[in-house]
Amino acid sequence: MDETQPPRKRPRGIYLLPNLFTTAALFAGFYAVLASTQDRFEAASLAIFAAMVLDGFDGRIARMTNTQTDFGAEYDSLSDMVAFGVAPALVAYHWALGELGKVGWLAAFVFTAAAALRLARFNTQIGIADKRYFQGLASPSAAAIVASGIWTASDLGIDGADVSWLAAFLTAGAGLLMVSNFRYLSFKQLNLQGRVPFLLAVGIMLGFAVVFIYPPLVLFALALTYAVSGPVWTLLRLRQSRARRRREAT
Repeated sequence: MDETQPPRKRPRGIYLLPNLFTTAALFAGFYAVLASTQDRFEAASLAIFAAMVLDGFDGRIARMTNTQTDFGAEYDSLSDMVAFGVAPALVAYHWALGELGKVGWLAAFVFTAAAALRLARFNTQIGIADKRYFQGLASPSAAAIVASGIWTASDLGIDGADVSWLAAFLTAGAGLLMVSNFRYLSFKQLNLQGRVPFLLAVGIMLGFAVVFIYPPLVLFALALTYAVSGPVWTLLRLRQSRARRRREAT
């Protein structure tokens, strides 16, 4: 080796494929905000759901193609903040919360601030947290509550001003669940590449059929059920732990 030759520089750049999906998710969140300013709330809600689908792909594609980088992880967090932190809050504000004055923008801010705190906490726990569970409601799931609720109301012809207090409760409540210590199943341990029972495949098919019966209402019900599952499961675990300690004490 010729020691007089200068050391090779590491090639600079980013991996294109996973970051394309992240950029698309970011654009979907940005579009949701623009659509809400034009009173196109159904389109805004659908854009948030599109961001969820795209966000689910970028990380998996990075792992499948072995293109995971620190840049990609940071970019994904910033995209999530826009698509699942800022966009749902502003869509809810333009749809209903603006009717409540300071209470409305406070509810929207609680959601946005909670999403930022949730993402910051998640980033600091990478590598040490149990991957089977989320601590606090994940920001895409919180965004699903807001987006599916607005989508359902818009589809049923319900004006946001008529349900402004309910919208404020759901928006702020979803935000508080993000920064709670309730544990939620992450479903990251599901093996999508291995063999599964035939009945499970049939169940998945029926699940898609149920969703397509009336997508906004079914998705809203699923989002609320998942949001409630955290507190219920955590309280049941605490009750079981207390009962076990009582038995051991006696």
